[in-house]
Amino acid sequence: MGPGATWGDAMTADEVAALFTRADGSYHFARWGRPIVPVVFGVADDTLGVVKGAIEAVVTLAGHKMAETDPELGANLMIFFLREWDEVLAVPGLDGLVPDLAARVARLQAAGANQYRAFRFEASGAIKAAFVFLRMDAALAAMDAEALALGQAALMMLDWAEGAFRGASPLGRVGARVVLRPEIAGVIRAGYAAVMPSVARDASHAWRLAARVG
Repeated sequence: MGPGATWGDAMTADEVAALFTRADGSYHFARWGRPIVPVVFGVADDTLGVVKGAIEAVVTLAGHKMAETDPELGANLMIFFLREWDEVLAVPGLDGLVPDLAARVARLQAAGANQYRAFRFEASGAIKAAFVFLRMDAALAAMDAEALALGQAALMMLDWAEGAFRGASPLGRVGARVVLRPEIAGVIRAGYAAVMPSVARDASHAWRLAARVG
């Protein structure tokens, strides 16, 4: 959202474009091209239900689908809750799914990062799989489980730009409830509209999204 925008404001095309504009100035939008099949590692059963419930809620908002299994990958959304980044390197076969995994882990350790998302894409450019890593430092551990799960569910639904939410969380509160900000919910819903493309690399796409959000 732009600096003058407030809760509930319609987003301008420039504000929507900023959500998908990369550091090099290129525009890239991608949504899932297949049903989402999540699997979650490193949490207790009660938290597992919260995470999967949040994913289901955002997928339903988008009008997309979930499935029991992916015929090619088994599970195509893998979410890892970790204490330390080194744990990533111990996951069997993960280095074959996430390129340059050891180098990525080293960079995350050096930066003191607490989360990372990696996507794989179909030949068409649509999202094929996603890998979400959450290192439960003090900041993440202090978050309400529902808020953490809902935020991560929103972040994996589209291939957002690196700095899309650097200035403002995708979440807000209505009373005691944590919800997606209506503007972000609107972008997700618009991005999955049947008349919209699964992949876009021209910033004119942001005008179409903004029109649907508005």
